[in-house]
Amino acid sequence: MIRVPFFLPFLLGLSACQPAADQDRAPTSRDFPQADRPTSSPGRYSISTEQARDDRNEATTVMDLAKIAPGMTVADIGSGEGYYTVRLAERVGQAGRVLAQDIDAGARDRLGQRVLRERLDNVSVRLGTPDDPKLPAASFDRVFMVHMYHEVGEPYAFLWRLRPALRPGGQVIVVDVDRPTDRHGIPPQLLFCELAAVGFKLVEFVRMPQVAGYYAQFVAEGARPDPAEIKPCSLATGASVSAGT
Repeated sequence: MIRVPFFLPFLLGLSACQPAADQDRAPTSRDFPQADRPTSSPGRYSISTEQARDDRNEATTVMDLAKIAPGMTVADIGSGEGYYTVRLAERVGQAGRVLAQDIDAGARDRLGQRVLRERLDNVSVRLGTPDDPKLPAASFDRVFMVHMYHEVGEPYAFLWRLRPALRPGGQVIVVDVDRPTDRHGIPPQLLFCELAAVGFKLVEFVRMPQVAGYYAQFVAEGARPDPAEIKPCSLATGASVSAGT
């Protein structure tokens, strides 16, 4: 396993105000509704080369929209070979931190070697799981999910477990393409619905024709719902549906 210094508060346990039953048993993926959509196969689609993406000013445009600044702590979920990771590391500077996460151990290790080779001391690399990004609680100003959300097969469990990782005022950034989820994209209305089901509010949406995609920015709003209260979204309409409908 690649180990790179990463200094974040690791807060364990759940809030003391939660019922004892919740403290005794963490929800499993079976406690969450299933997504009404197919998913794309991870690792079988390449957005473009890093140089081509820089030529389109992709990372700079996205980081500017997200207001990434020195000293921030950012998670790059589905980091792959690290296109965003290395650029986020430069933007947040030595006072900031970047946690790069992927579910592919090979990609994790290759990025870890890149981090060491380029001496990115403010970056840590970690392995996640398909239904849990495994982020430390109350740690991030921004969580990036770039061209990967359509690969998440259990979005409600994934987002529910991601939400506590945000600091007060923290935001989730999604960059994706407006096309079916089995073609490496997700229609915006379906994305909005899935995040809203777990208590995220859309605060900004920008079409990015230079990358044939879009930028969506969310904040957590209200209390995190109980898994049994989450209403899944309809692929056909992008609207939430009652359980059993």
